[in-house]
Amino acid sequence: MNFSRVFLGLSLAAALAGCARRPTKLPIYDVVINHVTLVDVATGQLTPNQVVAISRGKIVEVQTADKDSYAAKQYVNGNGRYLIPGLWDMHVHFRGGDSLAAANKKSLALFLAHGVTTVRDCGGDLTPSVLQWRADMDAGRYAGPRIFTSGPKIDGPKAYWPGSLEVETPAQINKALDSLQRLRVDFVKIYDSKISGEAYLNTIRQAQRRGMKTSGHMPYSVKLGDAVKRGLDATEHLYYVFKACSSKEDSLTALVRASLNTPKPLGLFAVLPAVYDTYSPAAAARIFKLMAKHKTAAVPTLHIGKTLTELPENDHARDTLLAYIDPKIQATYARRLNSAKQQPLATQQFSRKLETKFMSLVPQMQAAGVPLLAGSDSGPFNSFIYPGASLQDEVILLVQAGLTPLQALQAATVNGARFMGVADRTAAIAVGKDADLVLLTANPLENIANIRHIDAVISRGRAYPAAALTNMLRAIRNR
Repeated sequence: MNFSRVFLGLSLAAALAGCARRPTKLPIYDVVINHVTLVDVATGQLTPNQVVAISRGKIVEVQTADKDSYAAKQYVNGNGRYLIPGLWDMHVHFRGGDSLAAANKKSLALFLAHGVTTVRDCGGDLTPSVLQWRADMDAGRYAGPRIFTSGPKIDGPKAYWPGSLEVETPAQINKALDSLQRLRVDFVKIYDSKISGEAYLNTIRQAQRRGMKTSGHMPYSVKLGDAVKRGLDATEHLYYVFKACSSKEDSLTALVRASLNTPKPLGLFAVLPAVYDTYSPAAAARIFKLMAKHKTAAVPTLHIGKTLTELPENDHARDTLLAYIDPKIQATYARRLNSAKQQPLATQQFSRKLETKFMSLVPQMQAAGVPLLAGSDSGPFNSFIYPGASLQDEVILLVQAGLTPLQALQAATVNGARFMGVADRTAAIAVGKDADLVLLTANPLENIANIRHIDAVISRGRAYPAAALTNMLRAIRNR
């Protein structure tokens, strides 16, 4: 017998059997983005000619695009494109009561169409609806951004905003926090329309003891430094930071406190001119250092300040995005618009000066190490602050204020994820991260305005090309 021939035959049979056992099909991904340039928002590094493969809502491969083909349910051509993490809007509102619930829901499409894949709802009166939207979107029943929510705001007795949890005593604070924990909110939003300084600080203290994040406005009867030391996690807008930049902060705070039991208590806007006149670079450096030490974030919301300041002179009647704002929400714009048109010229001039000063604070806080979060303050009653687009405008204004494009992108991506404690799973283009991404036609590090040039949005692992985003907007357009 020719044993060599038998051995050769057996070897060939074994080899063929081995080939039969090997998979012959390519893995089928949900989405593949090929030949794309990745933008690392942590370092600013650009990595060209990459392939990003996505399955079950997660990034499962990131590698050099050296294969001829990849099997995918959705294929996105990244050639000549730049991929960034999805944008985060860290200050939005869903509110207006049940009669505006459906109108608020339409804004979800606007966020996504403008590359905003995550929002932080900073208090309103639609919590059951917001929680239902979040569950529905997570289940894939319709498209929209991920939502972190505070639920109802905490404020004092006879609060300005409907649905607020009104507190004055420690027992009331405990009860309010109990109710928020039952709702499983993501943070506590404190508002300043009626809350006392003592209740404000007590709310922060009790929330911190429960492991709950706190954020919000602040009564001018409290010093920001005291709130930071109690554990305040973020301050919304820059009015409260600005007061802490005054060389007379102590005396101005005492003046506000003394006025509270008089017929004419002093509010924020009454005191702002004195704060402006006593601005101190040394005081600013002190509060920024303290905020950085305690990792207290600031949400500048520059765009809404600019928009509201310019209301008397700008006609928004022909804004193209008005077509996508429900008429019921448009009706809520009238209050601020009418108020702005009635402002004395001196008030208008001071508002412009104040917004310029606020812009100057942004790069100083960045240099001091204060975490900055990009937020638009979009929502009913905030006139002409369009969901999604206004976050893009905010990021562009951060650069105009003095941030680099990379720093502004960080404020609108990874900084938000870090603040919410989820940076380990999102806001980066890496294996294992959530597939919430934006594909741009131009490099945002060269020109931050390129965040407006969106070729596709990937949300929860599903790709929405430009045509799909257009259809999404067409579906909510006013008839």
